[in-house]
Amino acid sequence: MQFLLVLAAFVALSGCGTLNATVRDNAGRDVMLLGHDPVAYFTAGKPMRGYPDINATFDGKTYYFLNAENRAVFLGSPSKFEPQYGGFCSNGAAYGIKLGSDPTEFEIIDGRLFIFGDVLGHEYWKMNYRFNIQKADELWPEMKSNGWRTQYAKRVWFNKVPWYKTGRELREEWQQRNPGQTLDYDTGGGLNNFVLKYPGWRAREGYSQPRVGLAGEDGAPPGTPSQRFQGYRSPPLR
Repeated sequence: MQFLLVLAAFVALSGCGTLNATVRDNAGRDVMLLGHDPVAYFTAGKPMRGYPDINATFDGKTYYFLNAENRAVFLGSPSKFEPQYGGFCSNGAAYGIKLGSDPTEFEIIDGRLFIFGDVLGHEYWKMNYRFNIQKADELWPEMKSNGWRTQYAKRVWFNKVPWYKTGRELREEWQQRNPGQTLDYDTGGGLNNFVLKYPGWRAREGYSQPRVGLAGEDGAPPGTPSQRFQGYRSPPLR
C-alpha cells in the first residue's frame, strides 16, 4: 500500500497524462506518431516522416504529411487513417491500458492502423490479435476520456480485466510458440515509463532500439523512412 501511495504522489506531481499518444513540437502542437504521415502507412506500407509545415489538426491532434495530397486524403476521412486507441500500444489497450507508442511498430488489419509500444507489445499482440482487437474495442469508450497515467493506474493497480496477463506470462507464451528464439528488449522500467517519461520516448530517444526522433526535430529529416527494430520477429499475420 505504501508503494502505491508513493506512486500516486508521483502521478499527482507529473499529471494524469495526455489523452492521446502525442508529443509537443517546437510550435507547441500536440503531434501524433512522432510526426509520421498516417496516410503513408496505407500507401507506402512503412513509417514515413512527414513535413511539419504540411500538417493538419483534427480533434486536438496534429499530424504531419509527406505531401499536400496525403493531407487532403486524410482530411477527407480522418477516422480511416488515424491510429486506433489514440496511438497507444494496441496490446496494452486490450487490457484497458494506455501506455507506450512506437510509430515504427504497426499493423494494418481490416483497414485499421494499429500501433504498438515496442517490439514486445507487437509480438505479444500477434499471438491472439483478433481477441485483442475485440477487447480493446470494447474498452476504448472507457479509455478515451482518461489521461494515460490515470487509465494505467485504474487498470493495473485497482481493477485488472479478467483476461489480464503479466509481461512474464506473455513472454513465456511467446517462447512456447517460437521455440529456440529470443526476443530481447529493455523497456526502460516502470519509473521511466509511468512517471518520468512520455508515450513514445523510447522510439524518439533511441532507447534499446534505433533512434526515431520527432520529424523535423532531433535530427530526424522529414520525408524519410524510419528504421524498424531488427530483432527476431515471429511470422507475419495472415
